[in-house]
This record gives sequence, structure tokens and C-alpha cells, in this order.
Amino acid sequence: MKSTSFKTLSISGALLLFGLVGHTQEGHVKVKQDPEISNLLKLKKEINANEPDGDRYKISIFSGSRSSAENAQNGYNNVFSAWPSIMEYEPPNYKVYVGNFRNTLERDRALRDIKKKFPNAFSFKY
Repeated sequence: MKSTSFKTLSISGALLLFGLVGHTQEGHVKVKQDPEISNLLKLKKEINANEPDGDRYKISIFSGSRSSAENAQNGYNNVFSAWPSIMEYEPPNYKVYVGNFRNTLERDRALRDIKKKFPNAFSFKY
């Protein structure tokens, strides 16, 4: 009886071990990507690396009367807190500017988000 139990246990263990080893999965991921994406990323890095340290970028979200500019600035400040806003008077209009971005990558990311609330927003170098 001992030998039958031992054989049964041995065969069951071997089958279990074989089943675990035989059914392991090995995955391979192949990313299909347009080669131009890599080229664009390299180009963007080169552009950002070549920008002088003194160059800064701002985003303009409004230009018009003082009361409308205050409303636009308050509306901006209620939605966004990551980038500071400032209102300046440039005759004949009050203008609301946002941020002080070091490079175009930062500026572009902020502009994308800001345009959702202020569709006429645009960026400029100062």
C-alpha cells in the first residue's frame, strides 16, 4: 500500500510540476511607432537646448477694457493656480498675461490647458 501511495503521489507531483512549467507564458511586446515621432522628439530637444537662458515666454489670455481684464484674470485665477497671472496696461488696452516659462515645451503644455478655458490665448517671447 505504501508503494502505491508513493507512486500516486510521485506521479501527481510530477504532473503538477510539468503543468506549471509547461504553461508559463512568455510575452513579447512590439511597439509599432512612426519613425517620425522619434525624429520630432529629437528636434524638440535640440530646439529647447539651443534656446538662450535669458529667453522667456508668456501667454496672453485677454486684451481689452479694465473691468473685462479684471474679470478674465479672476476667472483664470479661479481655475488655474500653477502659473501666476498679471494685468498690465498697454495703451489703449489692459492685458492679462500668464506665466514666465523657460522653454517652449513648458509653454506649449500650459497653453494647451489654458486654451480650454480661454480659446483666444496665445503665447509670445519677451
